[in-house]
Amino acid sequence: MASELTSPEHHGLEIGDLSAGFFLGLLTGEGHFGGDGRQPQVTLRMHTRHEDLFRWLQRTFPGSTLYGPYHHGGRSYFQWMARGPQLRQVVAPLVARHEHLLDAPAQERFREMCRRYAVALPPPAV
Repeated sequence: MASELTSPEHHGLEIGDLSAGFFLGLLTGEGHFGGDGRQPQVTLRMHTRHEDLFRWLQRTFPGSTLYGPYHHGGRSYFQWMARGPQLRQVVAPLVARHEHLLDAPAQERFREMCRRYAVALPPPAV
């Protein structure tokens, strides 16, 4: 996996199965599907020691935003967000295509975000 995560050819133009699975695992374990009341957003917040992973997210999902590092309350972390066209045209369709790989709580959070913010999705993969 490390070679795919750092490959110079991998610039978010096409997301392979390994990268998609890795991304879905991150979202299942650490991600948040929600919104700010006006638009949907997918958020991932983790310790600064995971900076390389956040840089991979930026390369893989151009148009997403990385905030931080933040340091407060004894914590140091980055926060990655996908919203707007990036979320609606890339991230949500990718998650929807592989939704069967999410656990039940992550599926419910994803579906609720899409329902609440009217995120149009492709038909589920069979």
